[in-house]
Amino acid sequence: MPHQRRRRGLRVRAGAGGAAMALLAGCAGAGGTSFGGGDALNVLMVNNPQMVELQKLTAEHFTEETGIEVNFTVLPENDVRDKISQDFSNQAGQYDIATISNFEVPFFAENGWLHPLDEYTRTDTAFEQDDILKPVARSLTYDGTVYAEPFYGESSFLMYRKDVFAEHGLTMPARPTWQQVADLAAEADGAEKGMKGICLRGLPGWGEVIAPLTTVVNTMGGTWFTEDWQARLDSPEFKKATEFYVDLVRKHGQSGAAQSGYAECLNNMTQGKTAMWYDATAGAGSLEAAGSPVKGRIGYVPAPVERTDSSGWLYTWAWGMQKASKKPDKAWKFISWASGKGYEQLVGEQSGWANVPAGKRASTYDRPEYLTAAGAFAKVTEKAIAGADPDDPGTQPRPTAGIQFVGIPEFTDLGTKVSQEISAAIAGRRSVAKALEISQSLAEKVAKEYQ
Repeated sequence: MPHQRRRRGLRVRAGAGGAAMALLAGCAGAGGTSFGGGDALNVLMVNNPQMVELQKLTAEHFTEETGIEVNFTVLPENDVRDKISQDFSNQAGQYDIATISNFEVPFFAENGWLHPLDEYTRTDTAFEQDDILKPVARSLTYDGTVYAEPFYGESSFLMYRKDVFAEHGLTMPARPTWQQVADLAAEADGAEKGMKGICLRGLPGWGEVIAPLTTVVNTMGGTWFTEDWQARLDSPEFKKATEFYVDLVRKHGQSGAAQSGYAECLNNMTQGKTAMWYDATAGAGSLEAAGSPVKGRIGYVPAPVERTDSSGWLYTWAWGMQKASKKPDKAWKFISWASGKGYEQLVGEQSGWANVPAGKRASTYDRPEYLTAAGAFAKVTEKAIAGADPDDPGTQPRPTAGIQFVGIPEFTDLGTKVSQEISAAIAGRRSVAKALEISQSLAEKVAKEYQ
């Protein structure tokens, strides 16, 4: 793919800063914080459980060891993206470190908002940069430079009730195709009272229904944009994949699918309301938790495919250092601690090895303690992440990186609007053909900005 085209496509263009920041942010939000003295680090992060646990462990372990105080601002995802984009784009320097994902890293780096980390990864040999799983490391690298370090990573795979399959004589292939999954969903539908064949996200949102749907589009030969930025949501391949997804969830999926996202499908799987679930590898930890009703009853296989060798997505929450930070050396000490093997050891000892923020280091999958606690899904997760290729996730070249998203700032808005059309089709309020006709028009407007 032409290097200069990618670079031009990633830049947030001058004169459109306010609009671009709104697109990056999703819903606007605000959050207060109490900053300490000038020597303290200010960290802005998403409020997921593993981040909250890190916040609780920091003072007793990181600060006690280094003498560096850390002030946290913790916000929901949409709100934290808003605040990060505002502070980093203005280079205000209010926050030294923030949780960003592999979605933001390329254009944050292109626009000079992130502090390069190579100078630290080369000299801090104890951090072991080479231990970071290669797809995750590549997704946080831009133009050959590392700009963020992962806290945890995930891909996607298919989860299924192996006890129900055995009882009803159903066999899950080691590497299923989507057609095989559809056939199994039909057979498993109603296998137990109130059980549906499969759960798939239908909830609007570029990070909800669009994520799994786009992996289906990729493996069935479709793409959002061609290499030269031609919108292709009206292509036969994109239409085939979308019709397949919508039909599958409508025929054999959960009730209220158009309002179901990750959380709802997780609950359905945990409560025995679905025989299969295609979603994030991160869901396995909850299914195998000590109090889970389905612990030990779930099987895990790679993301279903059709025309590609793999189709799992790639996502990571990572630590990015603001270029304007006046405390880069201290910021690196925090990042290296929070992304390091020692922190995994700490969580394993304090909270149990199943709770370790995994999916980022190869060494995690060699730890006997982790493999014992997460043995049902650990190796499948590692292989799913290893097989993810953000630069080449489909059957034809792409204009920019991304598996379950298109790596441009405008995708937060475009993906959300398209998701609303797809969700309407799942709800039966709109035909797939009409939904994609509208979506194609939206995508063409974005494409014109990059042609």
